[in-house]
Amino acid sequence: MISTTVVPQFEEGQKSVITLGKFDGLHRGHQKLIHRVLEIGKDGYQTVIFTFDVSPLVKLGKSNLKSLLTNEERAEMIEELGVDCLVECPFTDEVIHMEAEDFIKEFLVNRLHAACIVVGTDFRFGHERRGDVRMLEDMAGKYGYTVEIIEKERYENREISSTYIREELEKGNMETVSQLLGYTFFTKGEIVRGRQLGRTIGIPTTNIIPSTKKKFPPNGVYVTKSIIDGSVYQGITNVGYKPTVKENFLGVETYLFDCDADLYGKESEVLFFHFLRHEKKFGSMELLKEQLLKDNEMGREYFRLGYGQIKNFIL
Repeated sequence: MISTTVVPQFEEGQKSVITLGKFDGLHRGHQKLIHRVLEIGKDGYQTVIFTFDVSPLVKLGKSNLKSLLTNEERAEMIEELGVDCLVECPFTDEVIHMEAEDFIKEFLVNRLHAACIVVGTDFRFGHERRGDVRMLEDMAGKYGYTVEIIEKERYENREISSTYIREELEKGNMETVSQLLGYTFFTKGEIVRGRQLGRTIGIPTTNIIPSTKKKFPPNGVYVTKSIIDGSVYQGITNVGYKPTVKENFLGVETYLFDCDADLYGKESEVLFFHFLRHEKKFGSMELLKEQLLKDNEMGREYFRLGYGQIKNFIL
C-alpha cells in the first residue's frame, strides 16, 4: 500500500475509485464505504482512501477530542484491508481555504484521476464545508466521474458514528464499542520496564505507555487479551495512573494469565473486552494485592464462560 501525506499524481490512464472522510475509528460505517471501494476496484481501478493527517475540527481549534485510532493504527488496518493508496492530506491553510469545486478538480480529478467517488450521505468538504454530496453529483458530468452515496450503518436504531462510539467508550461499555467498531477496541505499544512492584506481590505485569493522542475508556480494570509475537494471552489490564503508587502518566498495565516469559522490548496489542471496575487508591500494597486476585478470578471466569472472542473486520 502507498501511504502518503502528499496527494499523489497518478499516471496518465490510471483511474481510481476514492472514498473520503475522517475515518476516525474505521468503524462499521467506514468499513461499508471501503468495502464498496474494494468491490469497484476489482474492475481495474486504484483504490484510494482520502483523509487528513489531523481532524479538521482539532486543527481549527473547535475540538480537543482524542482519536479512536492513532494514524499509525489506522494505516496498518487500512493496509490489512487491501487498499492500494492511503492519502493523509495535511490540513494546511491552503487546503482549509480551498473552494469545494477546486478540491474536486485539483485533488480528485487532476491528481487522482477519479472514475468513481464513494461517500456517505453527510459528507462535506471544501472551504467552510460548502461542498456536499449534491455538489459531487452535480459536477460528475463535467469532470467525468460517477458518484455512489452509501447509507449509514445502524446499531439499535441509531446511526453508527465516532460520536456514538465515544459515548459508549466513556461509559466503559466495551461490548457495545466492539459492536459499533466491528472489531475489538485495542491499543498497541512496546512493553517497557515499570517499577516492577507487581513482582513484589507475586503478580508480575507488562507495561506499555500508549499514545497521548488516543481516546481510552475510563481509568480502571478490564478483561483483556494481549497479542505478543503472534501468541494470544488472556489477562486483566489496568488503565490509568495507578493511584496507590502515584504514577504521573497514563499507563496500560496487564497481568497475563499463565505467562512468565521475558517480554520486554516486544510489541503488545491489548484488546479490551469487558469493564470490571474503576481505578481506586488502596491503603496498602496488601489490600491492592487482595483486589487484584479478585480481579484475576473474575477475568478467568469471564473467559471460562466463553466470552472474549476477538472480533474481526466485518468485510
